[in-house]
Amino acid sequence: MPDLLREHPVVDGHNDLLWALRHRHNYDFDAVDIGERQDGLVHTDLPRLREGGVGAQFWSVYVPSTMQTDAVRATLEQVDAAYRMIERYADRMALATTADGVEAVWASGRVASLLGAEGGHQIDGSLAVLRMYYRLGVRYLTLTHNHNVAWADSATDERVLGGLSDVGRGVVAEMNRLGMMVDLSHVSADTMRDAVDVSVAPVIFSHSSAFALTDHPRNVPDDVLLGMAARGGLCMVSFVPRFVSQANRDWALAAEDAARAVGIEPTELARFEPFLEDLEAVDPPPVATLADVVAHVEHVRDVAGVDHVGLGGDYDGVATLPEGLEDVSRYPNLLEALADRDWSAEDLSKLTCRNALRVLRDVEDAAAR
Repeated sequence: MPDLLREHPVVDGHNDLLWALRHRHNYDFDAVDIGERQDGLVHTDLPRLREGGVGAQFWSVYVPSTMQTDAVRATLEQVDAAYRMIERYADRMALATTADGVEAVWASGRVASLLGAEGGHQIDGSLAVLRMYYRLGVRYLTLTHNHNVAWADSATDERVLGGLSDVGRGVVAEMNRLGMMVDLSHVSADTMRDAVDVSVAPVIFSHSSAFALTDHPRNVPDDVLLGMAARGGLCMVSFVPRFVSQANRDWALAAEDAARAVGIEPTELARFEPFLEDLEAVDPPPVATLADVVAHVEHVRDVAGVDHVGLGGDYDGVATLPEGLEDVSRYPNLLEALADRDWSAEDLSKLTCRNALRVLRDVEDAAAR
């Protein structure tokens, strides 16, 4: 795989390193120097990105959907942290905001760094804030995170609107006008369908898998995969165990019930994640595997077509990853497994980067029209 990855490096749709650094280390790049290997602290560092053949990374400038009053400020702090990270390691990474920019960074031998905001709550109901994020380099907005916003239903909250409101359609229209990708990971299936219908540019799923294989609401139903593909979009398959393993998903459902029994809602991540860690210590969940991820990648390909599947690992957004995909250095394992299943070099290059670059260009072109 080294030759393929040199020519067609991975464009990964979602990585939560910045939040992990904020949450655990207050953005201290001396405490966690990602210029060196940081095994055991985070899933992501520059040596392992190079080992994994990752040539472009969408860094999530995420803040929790429970953070309502300070969401814009916290998002700007995340963007600032991204800029500081890129500047600190300027010899090995550079900001990119266009498909041509990604390829120019590759030509310089560095990792292209793109930004994505992971939740509509982060614009605080303001298109002006959305426009300012775009000017700062944010190139996708996930329409919701774990909770509904006033204009869109989330996958993991109560159904209120049944999809997008007229305001939500206006948000999508403004994103289309700007050239910002509409990300449908985290939204309800009805919101997915509404956004696919209303967007004049291709939509993406930055880190979601196939609902037909694992019935997690964060995953994408087949009819949505078909609609997304018909309009030129992209599903970037996530490696999150509860998204790719039905056995792990069933264990997680039981864990959610146990949490509710003691007054903790699973969407309250600050309380639920410590509860989950304690539970895992006495009752470990079923292990997800590389084969599970292969199955989801192939299902998206089989339903949507090979031109509409990509990769969005969600590294540093979860505590554990499937066996064989434990950190960002492991992408070659996935590509080798797919090659063993008769994926051609051309199809693997579409999976790693060509599909993502095409969609980014198509969104740019739609905004220019």
